[in-house]
Amino acid sequence: MRIINLVENELGESGCETAHGLSFYVETQSHRLLFDTSPGELVLRNARKLGVDLSVIDTVILSHGHYDHSGGILPFVELNPRAKIYMQHNAGDEYYAFDGEEKGYRYIGIDKKILSLPQLQLLKGDTKIDDELQLFTVEKRAYPLPSTNKRLRELCDGHYIQDEFHHEQNLLLTAGGKKILFCGCAHNGILNVMETLERKFGKEMHPDLVIGGFHLMKRTEFSEADTAEVTEIASRLKSYKSHFATCHCTGLPGFNQMKEIMGSQLSYVRSGDEIEV
Repeated sequence: MRIINLVENELGESGCETAHGLSFYVETQSHRLLFDTSPGELVLRNARKLGVDLSVIDTVILSHGHYDHSGGILPFVELNPRAKIYMQHNAGDEYYAFDGEEKGYRYIGIDKKILSLPQLQLLKGDTKIDDELQLFTVEKRAYPLPSTNKRLRELCDGHYIQDEFHHEQNLLLTAGGKKILFCGCAHNGILNVMETLERKFGKEMHPDLVIGGFHLMKRTEFSEADTAEVTEIASRLKSYKSHFATCHCTGLPGFNQMKEIMGSQLSYVRSGDEIEV
């Protein structure tokens, strides 16, 4: 099995381009897949630099309906029109970020052209693709949403309401004797994702590896409340037997604080990095 970060916020040793976004290439015995596609065509450039042939991809999974994870889909399908693209049925709805009273609301959803692609597979909730790939959603939460979600909204009937992230899905990959959880941004909260995984797949479900962002990034310095939130998350994650490889929207300040608590159980994956499994 191979797992390569094609696009991420931070520069790695490979010299691959960076962007606020995410895309992973995953190679198993049965699949060549993309989990998210970055904010644009740089996913194609980084793949070429890393020697990853995107023309043989058979599966694309979109974790949720934001541009920084979906922007590479249209450039990708020009290269590869055969791969099936899986997203939740409401991932194409109207999603916005509130940038303050002066700037107002900014559209952060997917390009609507994606919704017309013939290879698109719109899902409603949990979906088992095959023995390797299982998608699942978080319908109820045992823990609060990350506070950084407060500025993220959905436009419904002319009103901007709090996005509850029903359009978000996670991938449980079972291959090569390993169980690996991919969780894009974990907007529902990484603790809720882990709790849902246990509830749906068994109390002893501790994946070998958890990969993705935890949505702890802020534009300002952490407040005492922010620090307490990150400490709580890291302390609870430490109780799992999994290794956590984070990136993207976790942000380096959040990662560094979590690292102090979780030690070697937590690592950061940069653009172009390959993850050892």
